[in-house]
Amino acid sequence: MLKNQKNEEKRVKINVTPPGPEAKRIIEMDEKYLVTSTKSLPIVAKRGYGSFLEDVDGNVYLDFSTGISVNNLGHIHPKVKKAVEEQLDKLWHFAGTDFYYEEQVKAARALTEVAPGKFSKKVFFANSGTEANEAAIKISKAFTKKQQFISFIGGFHGRSQGSLSLTASKPIQRKGFFPTMPGVEHAPYPNPYRNPFGIDGYEEPEELENRVIDFIDRYMLKTYVPADNLAAFVVEPIQGEGGYIVPPKNFHKKLRKLADENNVLVVMDEVQTGFGRTGKFFASEHFGVEPEVISVAKAIASGIPMGGVIVNSRLDFSEPSLHSNTFGGNALASAACVATVNTIREEKLLENATKQGEYFKRRLNELAEKDESIGDVRGMGLMLALDFVKDRKTREPNAKLRDRVELKSLENGLILLSTGLSAIRIIPPLNVSSEEIDMSMECLEKAIRASH
Repeated sequence: MLKNQKNEEKRVKINVTPPGPEAKRIIEMDEKYLVTSTKSLPIVAKRGYGSFLEDVDGNVYLDFSTGISVNNLGHIHPKVKKAVEEQLDKLWHFAGTDFYYEEQVKAARALTEVAPGKFSKKVFFANSGTEANEAAIKISKAFTKKQQFISFIGGFHGRSQGSLSLTASKPIQRKGFFPTMPGVEHAPYPNPYRNPFGIDGYEEPEELENRVIDFIDRYMLKTYVPADNLAAFVVEPIQGEGGYIVPPKNFHKKLRKLADENNVLVVMDEVQTGFGRTGKFFASEHFGVEPEVISVAKAIASGIPMGGVIVNSRLDFSEPSLHSNTFGGNALASAACVATVNTIREEKLLENATKQGEYFKRRLNELAEKDESIGDVRGMGLMLALDFVKDRKTREPNAKLRDRVELKSLENGLILLSTGLSAIRIIPPLNVSSEEIDMSMECLEKAIRASH
């Protein structure tokens, strides 16, 4: 716990502009000993609780990045902590793909109970989102006996070689890593704000939906992606790394219909959108679809590494050893997963995410009315984004301004992360309060003013 937590837990405190001296020391060691990764902000975490995080120099921040939508219950939720501590005294690991233990069964049952779909379900556990999508690829191939996939421009599904073939959100993610897995083609995603068709998807959502479905049906399936060889569409219900893009409401139903007409599976990547982030357990529920395969990770175990796929039971592997791993569904992660599901239900966090998400979005829209550099406010529940532009009419992205706002927000005590071309994602814990939202808005408004 933070020192003097009773006095400090409800407020931001910046002692020194980050990175402070202790943070700089650790960052230097990081650069010496760790392989270069995607780090974007000079913050060195020390401890966290609830919506707050303290760095090594004693600064206290509102963490509205939630570890990239991992800490959906905030930092170190007491109920999950208790479950993990109890499990620590019993069993850590026993290779759940080769042997049996009840914790893994309980976690799988918990996931099947909250996943959409009026059909029997099973779970394969992994350790991360990219591993979950690798499993989804193999399940789809094994069941359909087909080898090709269609995913979407702007989509992100991981960085390992198979899932990287599905990913298409930033050039750097693929730079130097070809060839990826062959057999993947990409379709336009129905981005209402920016799309290759020049359609305003907010004004003409049906036209945008139809244009994308028509492109897939008439141009892809009829020319170079034979449906007889297409195993699955792989799609995010709301794009994450692509910019928090919410498609028109009927797009996923139309994609589902097209899939059914061509005997193709739908793999819904809910790694970032799942576990209450949008106000429902899974974002696909907002769109009235029931995917045969749902990939999950991030918030599934509140920060204990875990991933997996929830599948229609009919897709189960036909024989043992077609796919496996060592650590997936380990006992500690399984205990955390069950506690996470139970906490979301018991504390009515789906309802809170909906209520506070509406309030937060209203505050953000009020901010956009005062600042012409904010071109779009979008999102569902507590999965929100501000898109910064050079001109509202042209919608030309302003990534430099976005990056300045991100850094200035940190200096003011608010942790946010960029996404897409020029957006900042805002993803507080599901149990965030309106007081914490107001506190964050003060930091954000100050950051935007200082960034112009």
